[in-house]
Amino acid sequence: MQSSLKIGSVMGIPIKLHVTFLLILPVFAYVFAINPQPFGFSGVEPPLTRYALSTLTAILLFVSILLHELAHSYLAMRYGVNIDSITLFLFGGVSSMEEMPRVPSQEAKMAFAGPLTSLVIGFVCLFVYGTFISPNSALAENPFFLTIWILGAMNLVLGVFNLLPAFPMDGGRVLRALYARKMSYVKATQSAAAVGKFFAILMAIFGILIGNLWFPLIALFIYVGASEEERSTQASVTLEDIFIRDIMTPVVVSVHPSMSVEDLVHFMFENKHMGYPVMEGGVLKGVVSFTDVQRVPILERPVLLVSDIMTKDIVSIPSDGHATDALKLVSSRNIGRLLVIDNGNLVGILSRTDLVRTLKLMSE
Repeated sequence: MQSSLKIGSVMGIPIKLHVTFLLILPVFAYVFAINPQPFGFSGVEPPLTRYALSTLTAILLFVSILLHELAHSYLAMRYGVNIDSITLFLFGGVSSMEEMPRVPSQEAKMAFAGPLTSLVIGFVCLFVYGTFISPNSALAENPFFLTIWILGAMNLVLGVFNLLPAFPMDGGRVLRALYARKMSYVKATQSAAAVGKFFAILMAIFGILIGNLWFPLIALFIYVGASEEERSTQASVTLEDIFIRDIMTPVVVSVHPSMSVEDLVHFMFENKHMGYPVMEGGVLKGVVSFTDVQRVPILERPVLLVSDIMTKDIVSIPSDGHATDALKLVSSRNIGRLLVIDNGNLVGILSRTDLVRTLKLMSE
């Protein structure tokens, strides 16, 4: 089951809505509906108008978040970074990038672009409201124009909040870029992550003291995000100078497509591997794994063949590729192994276990 729904593309970037966004949007609309003016539409009659304005404000707020992420993505693409997608989640948007720019000035500009966009939207909305709407009593009394004020105030909060040096938020990425001018990229990430975790702890304590559970929840996401990014950066930097040919298994054990699934289970038990390339007459036909076997009911395993359950969508990598590229592939595709193919020939296999083992050895 897919957790995200694609709704379109901007600048060639797929825009997706995560299931958590679909859940939180009605919550935001309800909050705007029950809050008194000028932060909501409580008291606006009839109720249909009140909830329609609240829903419109919630949608425009998330459009602003999308513009925030598009600003990040635009600069990232200018620096040669590929953007896989932008997804709107429970707490905002996330740009899925292949990697962050390693040049400190580029990362700082890219990270600052998002909050700057939010601040510009906020100041423009408040300027329009204060200059053209507030002095005009007829417009000021129309609840429709209150949407502009709320949108401005929320974007200012969004911009300022994202500039907090709480890695991996935008302010934390700016902080890492500053650290990276004076130390290694890994050390800069570790330092920025430590600051981010400290801010997360303070935020959680503050939320508990004031009785607001949103702060501890956001703090948890920041803390986990900082830890994950720290580990991911450490792994990428450790593996970036290692070639696939140095860590792959060159002797590849394969299976025939005519083998029954039941025989495959015994074959896996004997050879102690969880996945195999499927070969016929020296030609690669696909890949079969223990996950494929698990989907087959036990009573059907004697009659079904490997060719019936194998995966024909082969994910491969050349032997002169870098281990970092392999790590990105197994992570993004959520697979356990890669086939190493040179000039159409299968020359080896690289598993997730091989990558983990290499990381441990290099760390030592």
